[in-house]
Amino acid sequence: MQVADQARRDHEEASWEASVSTWIDGEAEIRPEDLDSPYGRQVWDTYHLIGDVLRNPDLAIKPSDFFYARVSKAIDAEASIVAPRNLHGHSPVRVGLSGLAIAAAVATVVWVALPYFSGSEASGPAAVQVVASAAEDPGLRDYLDAHREISGSSAVRQVSFDSGVSR
Repeated sequence: MQVADQARRDHEEASWEASVSTWIDGEAEIRPEDLDSPYGRQVWDTYHLIGDVLRNPDLAIKPSDFFYARVSKAIDAEASIVAPRNLHGHSPVRVGLSGLAIAAAVATVVWVALPYFSGSEASGPAAVQVVASAAEDPGLRDYLDAHREISGSSAVRQVSFDSGVSR
């Protein structure tokens, strides 16, 4: 029961101090009756001192060398933070699979790039049966001559944006 009462009092003090902060910031209405105690006056003065120091650093109290020594000693006395152990580790299976993935990637690149470096037509497309030739059909010859400029000689065809547009 005492623990619950202490927790409730701590919460009330924290919320009361927060309300004092909002009064000083001008975000809420000041209630002077809440400051009619020695503790209330001390909190009021402390918050004003904090605001004064934030606005003018020359008002701040400079810590002594003894203070810095105490802080340094307290930091040294704290326990070190140790990173957790690597849970995944480097198992032989994991290393082997990653090596296999790299080998597969290299093999794929070589397989795709090899025809461009070999220069031979052996790996080219299979023979295609020609159904019509330009020599036999004069209409096809005219069509091919008209579009030779657009299509070019490479396997990659250029696109004509003017076809179908009447001027």
